[in-house]
Amino acid sequence: MSDQSDLTIRDFLAARRDAQTDFLGELVRMPSDNPPGDCAAHAAKAAELLEALGFTVECHDVPTELAAKNGMISATNLIVRERFGEGPTIALNAHGDVVPPGLGWTVDPYSAEIRDGFMYGRGVAVSKSDFATYAFALLALKKAAAEGAKLAGGVELHLTYDEEAGGAIGPGYILDQGLSRPDYAISAGFAYDVVTAHNGCLHLEVEVIGKSAHAAMPESGVDALEATTDILGALYGLRRTLRERVSPLPGIGAPGLTVGLISGGINTNVVPDKVTFRIDRRITPDEDAGAVDAELRRLIEEVAQRHEGISLAIRCILLATPFVPIAGQDMLAEVIQKRATSVIGAPVGAKGVPIYTDARLYSSAGIPTVLYGAGPRTLLEANGHRADEKLKLDDLYKATEIVALTLMDLLAEKSQAAS
Repeated sequence: MSDQSDLTIRDFLAARRDAQTDFLGELVRMPSDNPPGDCAAHAAKAAELLEALGFTVECHDVPTELAAKNGMISATNLIVRERFGEGPTIALNAHGDVVPPGLGWTVDPYSAEIRDGFMYGRGVAVSKSDFATYAFALLALKKAAAEGAKLAGGVELHLTYDEEAGGAIGPGYILDQGLSRPDYAISAGFAYDVVTAHNGCLHLEVEVIGKSAHAAMPESGVDALEATTDILGALYGLRRTLRERVSPLPGIGAPGLTVGLISGGINTNVVPDKVTFRIDRRITPDEDAGAVDAELRRLIEEVAQRHEGISLAIRCILLATPFVPIAGQDMLAEVIQKRATSVIGAPVGAKGVPIYTDARLYSSAGIPTVLYGAGPRTLLEANGHRADEKLKLDDLYKATEIVALTLMDLLAEKSQAAS
């Protein structure tokens, strides 16, 4: 593509930085916490903002019963479609639901306060930022086409609201319902690396069931907490051994295991008859999800059998399979890396990350996918899922330029003819 088209995109975006910042601020100031997952109002606000930019927005409401089945109250998937002739379709996917803010903030988590070049707020980096990245990148691409850039293909925005609940009624719904079938996908990410693999996740809920008794006669009951203590000890022992199973994929590391929730008991003077806890087990791309599930269940059952009168109920809450590289992904990553390295002025590599995202849903459907968007080098730098989540606005502007230039390269008539 010509240097003139590059210049058109850069000048267009430079002139609209304030508008892009305001657009992101509007999204951050409106809560969309998940849980509880009542996100339809935020989707309506996002649609209004997108329409004000000149886009036609499709609003696909998820049926209430299906939302409830996935632990949410309401969710709406937004799709914007722009065609530039015959050719491949590239989906840009970001999620607007966010984890609740929690404690420890030094600013209002819904203020979108700007301080020293950073915007602060829940979701500003994960991943309301990429609503702004992708929308303004697409606007810039439309400007380049209007100024004479020869493009062939289409771009779609897939803006969804259930990533924090697993993605089944976001990208999963879009793909399963046949609302879209893109040829490539770019999902929300950060600016200094292209992500080509990530972990999966298994959530199990375990009920340890015993028999209550008066604390004055504990031997007449079956102590569910005592059995749970042994089970937890075994799980933490497994966690120590998991640290030795380091993935060969750069950036992935070793599998993780966390017991994140626990409840039980009746009263201080009663032998507890039931304890419930939940396990989060991170699955590396080189592990088999079924084998991971079986290993956990086997360990829990073996320990429980040592306690007479104890029974178990184990339920899968979530299984998010890992995001693994597939054919066609290399080309997508290489185009982004080339443009990013030029704009940022330093090498931008490809790697895996230990989190899990909606990208896996596109990839598992056979769609070459990578993660790339606005943000720093690591989730920790952004305070993602922590107090004082922040985004350096310069990273937003750079990522938007990179995505726009990447789209132009991918849809250029000559590059498709050459392929």
